[in-house]
Parts: sequence; C-alpha cells; structure tokens
Amino acid sequence: MARAIWTGVITFGMVSVPVGLFTATEDHTVHFHQLQRGTADRIRNRRVNERTGKEVSTEDIVKGYEVAEGEYIIVEPEELEEIAPGRSQAIDITDFVDLADIEPVYFDRTYYLAPSGKEYTKVYELLRAALAKADKAGIATFVMRGKQYLTALRAEDNVLALQTLHWTDEVRDPGRELPELPSSRAGKGKELDMALQLIDALATSWDPARYHDTYQKKVRELVKAKAEGQEIAAAEEAPQATNVISLMDVLQNSLDQARRAGDKKPAAPRRKTAARKAVRKPAAKKSAERKGPPKEARASATARGGGGGKSALRQLSKAELYKRATEQGITGRSKMSREELVDVLARTGRRRKKSAP
Repeated sequence: MARAIWTGVITFGMVSVPVGLFTATEDHTVHFHQLQRGTADRIRNRRVNERTGKEVSTEDIVKGYEVAEGEYIIVEPEELEEIAPGRSQAIDITDFVDLADIEPVYFDRTYYLAPSGKEYTKVYELLRAALAKADKAGIATFVMRGKQYLTALRAEDNVLALQTLHWTDEVRDPGRELPELPSSRAGKGKELDMALQLIDALATSWDPARYHDTYQKKVRELVKAKAEGQEIAAAEEAPQATNVISLMDVLQNSLDQARRAGDKKPAAPRRKTAARKAVRKPAAKKSAERKGPPKEARASATARGGGGGKSALRQLSKAELYKRATEQGITGRSKMSREELVDVLARTGRRRKKSAP
C-alpha cells in the first residue's frame, strides 16, 4: 500500500476536503554504484570544507546566500519555515481553466490525491465529477518540503490527479534560447502533401502499453551477459540526417514502408464530423452494403482508377484512399478519417457516373 508524501486539504470556495498526496509514477532505471577502477571499493560523497579539506557534519552546515564575493547572508531552516506560504497545509484552488489551454511545456510531475478517510469521499467525488464534466483544471498553489508549487488539479476516471507546473519565468522562450529555428514556413506542395500522407499512414490509437523502455532492457541484458562472460551485440548506429535534395525520395520510401505495415496497426479513433452525419445511411441499407458485391466485382472495382463503390473502397488502405483523394483534388482530405475518405470518394464516383454521357 502506497504512503502519502504530503497531507492537507483541498479548498474551493468554502468547501474543503482532507487529502493525501501520492506519487503517480515509479522509477525503473537501472542504478549503478560508483567503484574505484580495478577494485570493489565503493566511492562515497562527503561534505568537505573546501578551505581546510576536513569533513563537516550535517548539523554544522547552514544555508548561505552570496551577496558579494566571499560575503554571505546566513539563513537558518526555521527562518525559511516561518515565511513559507500556505503553512496551513492547504491546496487552495483559486481559478478554473480549460485544461487544453495549458501548454504542455508547463507540465512537470504527476501525483494522485486521495481522500484521507471514507467520510470525505463524497466531497472528493463531487469535485472530481464536476471537473470531469466541465473539462476544467483547478489551478492552485501549495508548499511541500520547503518549496512552493504551482499546480493543476484534473479529473481522471476515478481519481483526482495533481500536476505540478513550471512557473512562467522557468519556461524558456525558444526564439531567444535556441540557436537555429526556421525563419519562415517550410514544406509546401508535394512535400507537405506527402508528409501528411505519411502521418495519416502511421496514425493509430493511443495505447501506452505498446511502448517499452528498450534501453533499460538492454542494460539488464548487458549486466547479465557480462556476469556470464558473454558478449552482447552493439546497438545500431544513429540514422544520418536527411539530405534536403533527396527529401522527396526519403518521404516516398517512408510512405511505402508505412503502407506495408499499416494493416498491422489498430485504427486511429474516428472523428465525428457534420459531414459524416450528413451522409449517414439507414441501418438496413448499411447492413446490405456491408455484405458488398462478390469478390470478383470488388476486385474489378478496386482495380479501376475511379472512385469505386464503398465496399470496394473499404478494401484499400488509408494511404491509398488518401492518394485517390489527392488525385481527385478533394479538399480537407488531410483531416479526414479512413471512413470519411471512403464516403467522399464514393460520392465523387457517383457524381461522375451521373455526369458521364
């Protein structure tokens, strides 16, 4: 059972609920000890007086702020505690904002909040449910371990999460800090179009379980192999930077590779749009349409260069559908889901048949 690293109360308006703060993540990094080469002797870090070279005990160490070279103002721990804001141990929500408005660069660490007892679960759930329904985050500050934090409280499925945020003066301006940034918008025409096709071909549903720390796995394999006196293969070299001259070739090769692997991935979530609602058909017709024509007819329709029927179009990958939409000059294609591309291509095909002599 996890233990709270901080306890206090959440307040919003005149409502308050006692809570405990728990870490939401854990570190699985492989840790090493420092040894002197050629021995099994551990290396220890010690606090040493830089002038005398002698070790200093913890109780004889104080905090000092340098105001001039060699001149310090000494500050005692109890003096820092006296001026610490929020000494009442409260997470006081002062504002509610749209969660989507908080730029990702401001997010730091994630914690879970839990009610401190069963008698507080009703008020706790009231706040969680209200935040979830409003799709808002509660902005608050609190003090933990001698430091004040700016935080955002947000609702998850059955728990309140507290996200510590960076203060605005801690976030760097990329325009001033980074040495090289594009001076103008790049990527137009065919290059941008192909890059969008590549993104669509690689699009999938978010599933965190699909991703694993392969480096830590390799570290454990290395340690095990060395313990058994075996060799371990070196990792592949880092890829070379793409030459701008060969950018189209690289994009095309990437797209071809993504198309081959596309059917192995789960489909990305379908976006509900007004356009799709407008072309929704009765359930009976949909059922008949799912059955589709015989295989020979589907193969024939798929082979044609035109739009084809829906059942034939559904045999194509999203990348192939996107290519047809590009050839037919269909606008807004980069934002369409696979099913939306099928719908619009099918409609375009029907219009062409009606207009044909």
